Amino acid sequence: MPTYQLNINGESKSVEVSEDTPLLWVLRDHLNLVGTKYGCGIALCGSCTIHLDGIAVRSCAMTIPQVEGKSITTIEGLSEDGTHPVQVAWKEVDVPQCGYCQAGQIMTASAFLKNNPNPTENEIKDAMQGNICRCASYSRIYKAVEIAANKLAV
Repeated sequence: MPTYQLNINGESKSVEVSEDTPLLWVLRDHLNLVGTKYGCGIALCGSCTIHLDGIAVRSCAMTIPQVEGKSITTIEGLSEDGTHPVQVAWKEVDVPQCGYCQAGQIMTASAFLKNNPNPTENEIKDAMQGNICRCASYSRIYKAVEIAANKLAV
């Protein structure tokens, strides 16, 4: 099997995997970065969302050759101590119920706010629509994104 050099959360990691291995399984099974969750395996639910060069993407649909040489950020790398404004807003609003989708939701929201720091309510809903929450805590998710936008604007 080939060996790949990956830049994950600011660190260089070497992995030996088949070229068709999804990034999600490399993160979880080879690097023990288990904050990124498996949901559907076909890039529809958003649980496995990470940042690839700052853009929110589904790690279950990305193979290792597609991500080699790019900057990968997982929920573990968003902030060392959970103080990213989106993470803080999530806690303030008490968004999670089961919590399973939260890492993907937070990664989607943080990438969205980086490019749109002053979103409207409809822009927030549009940006977050690709992430499914089994508990249906969407109103709290939208509120947390709005609060995080205000924190980032300060």
